[in-house]
Amino acid sequence: MLSLAAHYTNTPKSLGLARGEKLPPVHAISHSRSSRFTAPLLFRAPRCICYTRPVYKLRDYQQQAVNSVVAFFRKRRDPVVVVLPTGAGKSLVIAELARVAKGRVLVLAHVKELVEQNFEKYTSYGLSAGIFSASLGKKDVEHKAIFGSVQSVARAPDDFFRNFSLLVIDECHRVAEEGATQYQEVIKKLQDSNPGIFILGLTATPYRLGLGWIYEYSHVGELKTDKKRFFKRCVYELPLSYMVKNQFLTAPVKVDIPVTSYDFSALKTVNSDYRTADIEEVLKSQKPLTPLIIANIIDITERYQRQGVMIFSASVKHAEEIMGFLPPGQARVVLGDTDLKTRAAIVQEFKEKKFKYLVNVSVLTTGFDAPHVDVIAILRPTESNSLYQQIVGRGLRLAADKKDCYVLDYTGMGHDIFAPEVGEKRPAPGTVPVLVPCPDCGFENHFWGFADHDGHVFEHFGQKCKGAVQDSVTLEIRPCGFRFRFKLCHACDAENDLAARECVQCRAVLVDADAKLKQAKLSRNSHVLTPDRITLEERLDKNSRPFLEIRYYDADARYLSEAHFFNHPTSLKKFNINFLRSHLRRPELAGEFRSPDDVVKYQKLFRMPAYVIARKQDKFWKITEKVFAEEL
Repeated sequence: MLSLAAHYTNTPKSLGLARGEKLPPVHAISHSRSSRFTAPLLFRAPRCICYTRPVYKLRDYQQQAVNSVVAFFRKRRDPVVVVLPTGAGKSLVIAELARVAKGRVLVLAHVKELVEQNFEKYTSYGLSAGIFSASLGKKDVEHKAIFGSVQSVARAPDDFFRNFSLLVIDECHRVAEEGATQYQEVIKKLQDSNPGIFILGLTATPYRLGLGWIYEYSHVGELKTDKKRFFKRCVYELPLSYMVKNQFLTAPVKVDIPVTSYDFSALKTVNSDYRTADIEEVLKSQKPLTPLIIANIIDITERYQRQGVMIFSASVKHAEEIMGFLPPGQARVVLGDTDLKTRAAIVQEFKEKKFKYLVNVSVLTTGFDAPHVDVIAILRPTESNSLYQQIVGRGLRLAADKKDCYVLDYTGMGHDIFAPEVGEKRPAPGTVPVLVPCPDCGFENHFWGFADHDGHVFEHFGQKCKGAVQDSVTLEIRPCGFRFRFKLCHACDAENDLAARECVQCRAVLVDADAKLKQAKLSRNSHVLTPDRITLEERLDKNSRPFLEIRYYDADARYLSEAHFFNHPTSLKKFNINFLRSHLRRPELAGEFRSPDDVVKYQKLFRMPAYVIARKQDKFWKITEKVFAEEL
């Protein structure tokens, strides 16, 4: 019988035990390598260590995460993801899943800090485990649970991979979809040796720049992508707002400082993010701002007696420039090429508060834990709200004498700490994540859009409903498929994605908007107008019949016009196809317009195209096509 009472003095209060209360006894049964575990079923009591009850108490959301994984794996073996924000206790979720699993468990991470952190959390509760990591100087194989670095495990002998029933990947957003990566190599070896192995990934950021969502379907009924992903589902996700609201994390206090912010508005994205060379050009042109920004950071830090400051710079040159303005002896920098030993020493000194300012370039966004940090200064731009939240998360861990964390944003990007990741590029300045219900299935979609101060959405850029229905028995997924905006096939009138090159129904070739514009600009019988404003007026024809005239004016007051009558069902259909469906700011709210006066009355509901294309017919120009921003 092994008593863990002596260990309790170092266990966290989250165990739910009063000081002095003894933990339950643990019955330990040794095993040899020859008696490795085989497990046709995953979650049953393992044969090597049996507990009268868990020796730690999970928070409610941690138990829900564990239950969700177990429930899914009892029905299917698809690789799945659990999304937990920084500080939510991923290590404890991993520990509980490894504890209840029948068979051997391999927990992978990409850096030794995470390997060590997960191992220490697991063993701190009296559980037996091994480490397989060259950087940590250990290559254990004789344990039910093995915590390893992907680099070392990828080089392990084939015999190592036998008899595993569960693979857990921490920071799983790093797993590439294909190619000869170390993660894929390890996964293949495990699947070859264990055809029925279960695979679980954990991350705080399930969205990758250049790729998008790392999984296909969310537990809330949202189809994240129609492209194939290695991870098929997210079975549990906890928002950052929950952690802050329930005081599991420190409250972030965002401070926007427009007077001393950089202006990155001219940057263009390449593969969904910004190129370092382009960022450096912008910083070079705004070089006088850097000393003002650093002075502002120092002033806030000293005035409000902050304990630790992390500064996220945009490049190595930028970091070196920043270091020149920080107090001597109170600042250190960590770069991508800083060797691991030096990096570990710098981080340790920072944790011990031997200096106050830690500057880094994209290397301390994950696997870093310094709870005393109470200022996050962001001087690097990013298009990803997930990366932004990951950066902010470095300062949200709880610590003694820490009430909040200042978030100093000097990028002017306008990210929201609690906003969801929309998953598409921001289409226009000033757009924010908005909720848009689908008129077919009722699913509330997160799209980019515009909203007033009361939160009422008056325009959005969503194209297709992300809702889907899952069969409760087979767990098969059926997408909703409703299209908010679409491209009509000229041959069969079928609705297609705006980017489609071929009709989904009749396979006719669809001309994209760029090709249309290029062709029109080269033709002498075509005219391309860039609208600056639009007018809608009710007029009368020579027979005194009312009609709607719409004029598109360019910046030089030249215009193209179109007319719509409402006196026949065919005319109404033409109006709906040629104007209403594409011009509505919120196309799902299309109503019935019975007269020109109705349209004029509600003209604020309509938006302006980016281009209007007209073709010459006799002496007049006839509008034939319109191109909107989302098509380009």
